[in-house]
Amino acid sequence: MDIDTVRTAASDEAAERRREQRGWYFYDWACSVYSTSVLTVFLGPYLTSVAKRAADADGYVHPLGIPVRAGSFFAYSVSLSVIVAVLVMPLVGAAADRSGRKKPLLGAAAYVGAAATAAMFFLGGDRYLLGGALLIVANAAQSVAMMLYNSYLPQIAPPEERDAVSSRGWAFGYAAGSLVLVVNLVLYLAHDSFGVSESMAVRICLASAGLWWGGFTLIPLLRLRDRPAAAREATALPDPAERTDGTVRTAPGLRQLAATVRDMRRHPLTLSFLLAYLIYNDGIQTVISQASVYGSEELGLGQSTLIGAVLLVQVLAVAGALGMGRLARTYGAKRTILGSLAAWTLTLGAGYFLPAGAPVGFFLLAAAIGLVLGGSQALSRSLFSHLVPPGKEAEYFSAYEMSDRGMSWLGPLLFGVTYQLTGSYRDAIISLVVFFVVGFLLLVRVPVRQAIGDAGNPVPEKI
Repeated sequence: MDIDTVRTAASDEAAERRREQRGWYFYDWACSVYSTSVLTVFLGPYLTSVAKRAADADGYVHPLGIPVRAGSFFAYSVSLSVIVAVLVMPLVGAAADRSGRKKPLLGAAAYVGAAATAAMFFLGGDRYLLGGALLIVANAAQSVAMMLYNSYLPQIAPPEERDAVSSRGWAFGYAAGSLVLVVNLVLYLAHDSFGVSESMAVRICLASAGLWWGGFTLIPLLRLRDRPAAAREATALPDPAERTDGTVRTAPGLRQLAATVRDMRRHPLTLSFLLAYLIYNDGIQTVISQASVYGSEELGLGQSTLIGAVLLVQVLAVAGALGMGRLARTYGAKRTILGSLAAWTLTLGAGYFLPAGAPVGFFLLAAAIGLVLGGSQALSRSLFSHLVPPGKEAEYFSAYEMSDRGMSWLGPLLFGVTYQLTGSYRDAIISLVVFFVVGFLLLVRVPVRQAIGDAGNPVPEKI
């Protein structure tokens, strides 16, 4: 084969890779609107208000007969959604790796989540149970879809490109969130001019996020390619007929999760990074999902202020993701992530002391969050992709995804329980500092170069 043929083949391969990467970015563009408009801005305060309308004289609702303070219902629903995701993701991840057919599974999960989100249009009156059910379905579906989406990263980007590609994906997502949030803000603030009530405006914003998610998902489904399943050592799912103790069956999702964790034990440094990530990302995701509740219930800020603050986060997160991606080229992904965790800790401490009714302080807090939010998530994703053994991308990313994008369960649970016990959202928000401190200490101890080599992957020059 002559050198011109080789160059042409390499050029064609690079062009196809860039095309697929651009398609990959668009799934972040599609689904990030759900995270921004639904999970972060509108649904928390709105579902809390719906639950309060359904509450008894003591401020409690009673789903399935269980007394729950109305102010904690949203946080508990987020926690319950991850339990559903934990049961489903390992099965889907293992099936995707074994079959090599990630794209149909990605499409199915995305459209289930988009449909549940669009159905939030019907969340009115005191239908808090409907709101909780749709939140659980949408969050679990988003978790499954994001697991499959993330698992494409090591297949579409060589090691030296992953930090940049991952950062661009997050930047695309935050750009979409900013764009749609501007439209949402116009509708919400001028709802009287459009002839709709405030409640109807919120429901339109919720439903439109589902339509956006479903519509733009078509682009990655057209551009991403399924690949033949790589040869790999089996981490076989136990026979469904087998019993763990001779009498009691274990749920299939938990069996597959246990099988994945057993396989990870052969790569203990990968498992160590994942543990650090699960802890500090618990804190990140809980701040994202509960910040609007904190602003409205504890600080007494109006919905327009909250939307403006989240919009500021989205705009600055685009620059933050790209900027931290560049920092990683100089200092490495691990050091850059550690710096972001220190910044998160300081930001939460400042948030505890914010005076009520002071929007300027809340905007400054939002700016600080925006600058570290996208980069800490994007670099964590790209760093983890180096630690995954070839052929096990979706299976390993199913464990990774359990704490991603609002899917963490311990953080919302701690937030909800702290509020239920103390009645103070300030105590609830400061309790999240522990996740960043412990995550920092665990990540410091992970030798990432050795971890990448142990996983069987090439070690980048800067990591």
